[in-house]
Amino acid sequence: MKTRIKPDDTILFVTLGCSKNVVDSERLMSQLAAHGLKVAHERDDAKARTVIINTCGFILDAKKESIDTILSYVKAKKQGRIDNLFVMGCLSERYANELRQEIPEVDQYFGANSLKPIVESLGYNYQENLLGERWLTTPSHYAFFKISEGCNRTCAFCAIPSMRGKYQSFPIEQLVNEARLLAAKGVKELIVIAQDTSNYGYDLYRKSQLSHLIQKISEVDGIEWIRLHYMYPVDFPDDLLEVIKNNPKVCKYIDMPVQHISDNVLARMRRGHTREHLVELIDRIRQTIPGICLRTTFLVGFPGETDEDFEELCRFVETAQFDRAGVFTYSHEENTYAGNNYSDHIPYSIKKKRADQLMAIQQKVSEKKNEQKIGQTLKVIVDRMEDEFFIGRTEFDSPEVDNEVLIKKQAGIQVGNFYSVKITDADAFDLWGEITNV
Repeated sequence: MKTRIKPDDTILFVTLGCSKNVVDSERLMSQLAAHGLKVAHERDDAKARTVIINTCGFILDAKKESIDTILSYVKAKKQGRIDNLFVMGCLSERYANELRQEIPEVDQYFGANSLKPIVESLGYNYQENLLGERWLTTPSHYAFFKISEGCNRTCAFCAIPSMRGKYQSFPIEQLVNEARLLAAKGVKELIVIAQDTSNYGYDLYRKSQLSHLIQKISEVDGIEWIRLHYMYPVDFPDDLLEVIKNNPKVCKYIDMPVQHISDNVLARMRRGHTREHLVELIDRIRQTIPGICLRTTFLVGFPGETDEDFEELCRFVETAQFDRAGVFTYSHEENTYAGNNYSDHIPYSIKKKRADQLMAIQQKVSEKKNEQKIGQTLKVIVDRMEDEFFIGRTEFDSPEVDNEVLIKKQAGIQVGNFYSVKITDADAFDLWGEITNV
């Protein structure tokens, strides 16, 4: 079924879930804008008659948010405030039949990796020559940089492979071209993302090519920071450490979700490594790159996690001294190994208690590490202006998830520029500072 959108109509994009969805929405927006259509993001004040919702279907809370968002726009359609409603992404990939049955008011549902069918369903041709073009929805000075699609891991709690398919690396030449296009738009920071960044290149080149890729995009004029997210502990490319250490454009920052430390839980999670492997890797990273910022995530309440397993995790968080950490409670998901083979026997109240306890430990670690920065002068990029402060980040902080640097307003500061900032105060989540080079 085709729905022809008039050129003077506006298409509003509502993007939910992870940064990988952000990239998908931006690529689709660019395709539609190339046909002369007006596109807008949810933060824009746009009177759109067509809405495209890019959904997340990963865990319970994300699924609920996606459903609630769909229903809110179904209501708008019934009230005559919009004409067309389309849903794409992981939720509709995972539950297409159920959604069509339960919420038939949506005009069409599309799964993940469906950019071409969406463009064609709107009555236009998908333009292959626009590969790498994006309509940025982030602040113009940084962009998420997706280097692959899908995942080959078999983690027991994860449904991503069933939604996104097998791992597919994007060719180096394509990614370098995309980096050039983004730099031409004013992007200065690339945040490298994938479901599994460590695995980049094996499918195309039969060996890891992440270090080579990072080196090549660092040669793009205008790119000043390259930040690495979602490094899997298995198959971690050791040659990357020398690139991070020696290339001034590569932030001394690694986001590496470890989930747990107990060998019992790691085995049940099917993570493919042991506590010993993880501890040795962390030590190797820190020995090679002194002062590197390590961010991670933990999953508590996984089926089979005992009190002893959780206590071991707490001790690990105290001793490993991660700079940043997020903690999630286990969500039992159908069509995952855990969902099919384990009983979700741990009450939510215990999961929540464990998560709060672990975050309290991490908060103390983060506060101590932040206090150590007082008196240092750090390179900071300014993201936005808010009340009486400019808000920025150091190379040790990723947008939306990490610390921010609050800088008192003064003349001459511009959003998107880098400054030298002397840190004057700190707490567990933020830094305060004064610019020294305006």
